[in-house]
Amino acid sequence: MAVAPRIDRSSVSRTGGYARAAAVLVCVVILDQVTKQLVRSGIGVGQVHKLVPGVKLVDVRNTGVAFSLFSGGGTIVLVITLLALAGLTAYFVLRPGRRLLWLPTGLLLGGAIGNLIDRVREGAVTDFIKLPHWPAFNVADTAITVGVFVLLYTIEAGTRHGAVDD
Repeated sequence: MAVAPRIDRSSVSRTGGYARAAAVLVCVVILDQVTKQLVRSGIGVGQVHKLVPGVKLVDVRNTGVAFSLFSGGGTIVLVITLLALAGLTAYFVLRPGRRLLWLPTGLLLGGAIGNLIDRVREGAVTDFIKLPHWPAFNVADTAITVGVFVLLYTIEAGTRHGAVDD
């Protein structure tokens, strides 16, 4: 009688988590870059177009990080971004079995890479969504913000339910 090969579930889980994180990352980068290109080709820098009540489309160039912090920072912004990416990647690789960790990892890495592409190619990030009393932002910024909240939830939920890191 033949014995079925034993499947290492942690290996399958790890591979699946990496694949899901990569898929989210790619989707975020593509959506971010496509929307930014549409804005750069359709709206002049500084122009404002009303989209729906309370939401405007603009073309603003941001040389800083979130909310224009470190504006004009150049190298320091790049170093901070690369360190954050390295830290998040290490956290994910060291905890491949952590439930849902692939989602914030993909969102955060995709958002950071989307904005990094702009910094390298354009020297600044294109922001285009403008809400009242809020700085302009883009798809990558949204992915980063949502990613931070999902990461905090994932860490807290794992701790609360007694999950151990693999």
